[in-house]
Amino acid sequence: MYLLIDNYDSFTYNLADLVAETGRDVQVCRCDQIGRNEIAALKPQGLIISPGPKRLSKPI
Repeated sequence: MYLLIDNYDSFTYNLADLVAETGRDVQVCRCDQIGRNEIAALKPQGLIISPGPKRLSKPI
C-alpha cells in the first residue's frame, strides 16, 4: 500500500487515481489527520506527499 498525504490540494485524487491505475493500492490521508506513529503503523510501501496550499505547522 502507498500512502498519499493530502495537503488540501484539488490534484490529490487525480494523483491517487494515477497510482491506482498502475495496479498499486493507495490510501489517502489528510495532512493534519495523521502523524508519524500512524504512518509507521500502516507500514506503507511508499509515501507520496501531495502539493497543496496547506502545510503542517509541525513536521510529522
